[in-house]
Amino acid sequence: MPTRHLIIGGGTAGINAIRTIREEERDRSDIILVSAEKPYSRMVLPYYLDRSIAESHVYTAAAAQLAAWGVTTHLGRRVTALDIKTNRATLDDGTTLEYDDCLIATGSAPVRAPVPGADLPGVHSFWTLEEARGVLASITPGSQVVMVGAGFISFTILNSILALGAKLTIVEIAPRVLPRMVDPTGGELVEDWLRAHGVTVRSGARLTKIQDVKGRKRLTFAGSPEIVADVVIMATGIKTNLDWLKGSGVVSNRGVVVDEHLRSNVTNVYAAGDVAEGRDLISGEAAVHAIEPTAQEHGRVVGANMAGKDVRYRGSLIINIVEVCHLDVASFGAWDDPKAEAVSGLKRERTAYRKLLFTGDRLTGAIILGPSADIWTTNDVGMLKGLVQSGISLARFKDHLKKNPFDVKPAFIASKTTGRLLPETVLGRPSKAPGDTPVAV
Repeated sequence: MPTRHLIIGGGTAGINAIRTIREEERDRSDIILVSAEKPYSRMVLPYYLDRSIAESHVYTAAAAQLAAWGVTTHLGRRVTALDIKTNRATLDDGTTLEYDDCLIATGSAPVRAPVPGADLPGVHSFWTLEEARGVLASITPGSQVVMVGAGFISFTILNSILALGAKLTIVEIAPRVLPRMVDPTGGELVEDWLRAHGVTVRSGARLTKIQDVKGRKRLTFAGSPEIVADVVIMATGIKTNLDWLKGSGVVSNRGVVVDEHLRSNVTNVYAAGDVAEGRDLISGEAAVHAIEPTAQEHGRVVGANMAGKDVRYRGSLIINIVEVCHLDVASFGAWDDPKAEAVSGLKRERTAYRKLLFTGDRLTGAIILGPSADIWTTNDVGMLKGLVQSGISLARFKDHLKKNPFDVKPAFIASKTTGRLLPETVLGRPSKAPGDTPVAV
């Protein structure tokens, strides 16, 4: 009898797991996918919002692809209970599914600030395709748009909102924008850049209520003037989708606690993506990394293990990269580690900033800002990521980098970082060409 794999969640982690099972398995298995939505990429929603791509291009695995992979689908359904003793999952329509192993990849959901009026019509989140449709339908040229929250999610759609001809105001309760991505110097540079490009920024602003006013929205703040807007977008955080697992026996903390194989405390139950609490590559501590690269890697590792391989995961690297109004902003690893040895360089006239954080001779964190038109910015984003990810010793170059944080290339090349990163994928074997699948695995 073929092995029965149950994949719960059709996002990046789930689809990468399916793809990898088919790449790695020796004997053809049965794969069952349960997903509340048709599989699509949340990362391309900003391009759908600004009409760069059609909605049909948002989807990652159409019915024909899933059929080619031999996947039995239950789309538009959710798993409501998992019985780890009988290896059965119950769906919201009462259907029960038996499995030999399963992957929990239910992702996360947006959290709106606990503000009166946050649930009014015309106040949107931007996390699902359905929500993206609502935002797109609400914005017309000249619309006054307020984004509440100035984190990574807001910044992924900022360009798209401006491209639609809207006038944008960003409000953030923290003292600076991107508080979980850059330090105060970086935040100040980004705010100055945004203002120079016509975006109003209000940091340190505490929203107290939202009201309907003749078809528009009035936002009231503690200690600062009101704002009246046509559209309000709430981007005030996310939470992992764990509630349905209560009482299942699967151990969770901030996410489902997993080992180096991404197994939970239940031998045949895995977790991946936003919902998994696994090893941080830099600190070695347990962490939830709700980012696309982690979901991709988790899906591949779980898929290989479900296919019978023995693949251990080194750990996830925090990677945040965003381009806003042609300014590249990125941070990697432990970019805010107060114990690290930090060195920074600032060229304010060029809106260029670097911060390098060392633990011993290793680069364990970095921040980089610079105009997208400057080729050194584009190149150095990749090189800094590589140096942090590889964990390679920079003993020979540390003094030079401390004196010249903008001169990364010599250290990257001479340390042979590319040679360390290039030969193998996260699965620990030589890369394969994409073939009939969308990406190399």
